[in-house]
Amino acid sequence: MMLNYDAPLYRPPSEANSLIFQVTLGCSFNQCSFCDMYRSKEYSERTWDEVKGEIDMMAKIMPDTQRIFLADGDAINLSTDYMVKILEYIREKFSSIERISCYAMPMNLLKKTPEDLQKLHNAGLNMLYLGIESGSDIVLRKVTKGATSKTIIKACNKAKDVGFKLSCMVILGLGGKKYSKENAIETGKVISASKPDFVGALTLYLENGIKDEFITKWGGEFVRIDDNESLEELELLVSNINAENQIVFRANHGSNAYNIAGTFPQDKKEMLEKIGWLTKHPENARPEGLRGF
Repeated sequence: MMLNYDAPLYRPPSEANSLIFQVTLGCSFNQCSFCDMYRSKEYSERTWDEVKGEIDMMAKIMPDTQRIFLADGDAINLSTDYMVKILEYIREKFSSIERISCYAMPMNLLKKTPEDLQKLHNAGLNMLYLGIESGSDIVLRKVTKGATSKTIIKACNKAKDVGFKLSCMVILGLGGKKYSKENAIETGKVISASKPDFVGALTLYLENGIKDEFITKWGGEFVRIDDNESLEELELLVSNINAENQIVFRANHGSNAYNIAGTFPQDKKEMLEKIGWLTKHPENARPEGLRGF
């Protein structure tokens, strides 16, 4: 017997080998116009009996599990006491556990006190995945992110101060042609100020279910960037990341036309040189038919 997941189920690429427990279903915000991950679900929190039963079952089937991801998109929205109860029970039942992680929205991190976050970290939550998406307040407002550049930085710093590992996502092309430069430059600034440990850069890919909503919220002024402009954004983004801490940077997601990878600050020059080379060699782009979120 295995887990009976409430589909659709999502997890970050780096959690591919992790055991997943759905402690919440859906997303409590669910208004970001670029994301249709949980549009088919109404947000709810699973009961202790449900969560405990699944932990007990999987502890017998996969006792040597080392990594666990808590889904869906909103585990941090749970009350601190309930989340601590879940985390401590996972640690009790899985003696080999090395990492427990979940998604975290800026607004939900800001609702927690530093003491709340410290309790979660002490109970065994190690890593958070947070969507920055863009550092431009105009773009964030246009896509109904429910956050500003300042609140994103504040939320990230709040998590880092407690000791969480932080993995952030940004989206190239989210500002379209009109705000392409602003999207790249301001996003670079937010990354620099947020000090994440990992950053993944994706390229906007609109699923059919939300494409009309996304375009409508832009008031008809959104024009998608092409592959050359995507490279220009990537170059501006990398140029504007001035990291004091070490940041593992990846722009190798399946949505991207071109792949870039490196670690700030030491690989910044090399990444910019590779982007310059790719600009002259567009034949290295990933075929459009093979791209997607």
